[in-house]
Amino acid sequence: MTTGLEAADPAVIVMVIVAGLAAGWVDAVVGGGGLLQLPAMLLVPGITPVQALATNKMGSVFGTTTSAVTYYRRVRPDLRTALPMAGFALAGSVGGAVVAASLPQQVFKPVILVALIAVAVFTALKPDAGQVTRLRHQGRRHHGLAALIGAVIGFYDGLLGPGTGSFLVIALVTVLGYAFLQASAKAKIVNVATNIGALLFFVPHGSVLWGLGLILGAANMVGGYLGARTAVARGSRFIRVVFLVVVALLVLKLGSDILADLRA
Repeated sequence: MTTGLEAADPAVIVMVIVAGLAAGWVDAVVGGGGLLQLPAMLLVPGITPVQALATNKMGSVFGTTTSAVTYYRRVRPDLRTALPMAGFALAGSVGGAVVAASLPQQVFKPVILVALIAVAVFTALKPDAGQVTRLRHQGRRHHGLAALIGAVIGFYDGLLGPGTGSFLVIALVTVLGYAFLQASAKAKIVNVATNIGALLFFVPHGSVLWGLGLILGAANMVGGYLGARTAVARGSRFIRVVFLVVVALLVLKLGSDILADLRA
């Protein structure tokens, strides 16, 4: 079993810990921690892109689980919506990971970039969106839409990944009518499922570097716990601001990736 620590020097371990802490905090507040964590993993000497993605998912599952539990204890999100949504997201994530093994991710990046820009513009122009919970649907329609959101974004997480938590939050706010705080709490539960779904594909293929992943996971847990506590203490307005910052960074990252692909 490869641990990923065989040739890692102390500087690499410190980089992984710092990235895990920061990513866990960002992920817990509004999602998008992969923007910090995955690039750091790709800097580890000798690691392949698939190993980086798989080990990143392993680290993330620790952080998202910690923040989900922290949110649940303090916000009490409705599990009747969150758990079925998480189940569909898990199935979607497995499907996305399978497709990712055979399709170039560059095909999807322009579509995701446009979606992120639309999300940022909507959030910036609608300052009252997500301040309070006003559910737009009830009963079967509410749960059906939640399941659809989970399946689609879960598939995206397995396929590509960046900004999954942010997409979950904005979908819960705009489509279902939750406040940002409630949306973040539910998004963490769903995000646990999408990470597990991807690992169900990566672990049997031997792509996870277990030693590095456990170190990353421990750092992610601390960051996730602190981020969830910060979000609960500061509320929906704070989460909205962090959300806009993270989405802006995701737009810049995906935009630079697309330019690099065009020049290659």
